[in-house]
Amino acid sequence: MNAHDLGYGKLFSHALMMQDLVAGFIHEEWVAGLDFSTLEKVNPLYVTDDFRKRIDDLVWKIRWQGTDRWLFIYLILEPQSTVDNTMALRNGLYELLLYQDLIQSGKILEGQKFPPVVPVVLYNGSQRWTAAMDVADLIEESPPGLEAYRPHMRYLLVDEHRYQEGELKVSVHFSPGFPASAE
Repeated sequence: MNAHDLGYGKLFSHALMMQDLVAGFIHEEWVAGLDFSTLEKVNPLYVTDDFRKRIDDLVWKIRWQGTDRWLFIYLILEPQSTVDNTMALRNGLYELLLYQDLIQSGKILEGQKFPPVVPVVLYNGSQRWTAAMDVADLIEESPPGLEAYRPHMRYLLVDEHRYQEGELKVSVHFSPGFPASAE
């Protein structure tokens, strides 16, 4: 992660900034059902089965309203300043490692289903984003009958350059201990 991405990581390590990002820039139906008062940062350090560390930039969990049970939607935020043609694969790996960690930590028990995960790439680079948005787009076309085995893992892109300058200003709600200016 470069210095610019580190700045985004620090900025979006605050719940209110994460809320402004999700509510202000993700225009999908499911966002209306989020309970932002439940935003909680999750440890992004995962260790694979062969004991290699993988660090995801920022992981948050949030309760989704409208259900009769406690359901989390995990938001994986990946600040990105360059186009990475394997981003769909990277985010898919982060998602699978998150699921693996939920099993190993006992948060998902046998027979339980996994929570939804929304990988979000926050892109601020100068080039147009051209990377595949789904792992399936990185895999050669399959012979007939094999399409069912082609994995699909998609991420959501928030590309700063697709917004006008006025649209990028968020409504930050400052709290004690939070810097007085986001500029």
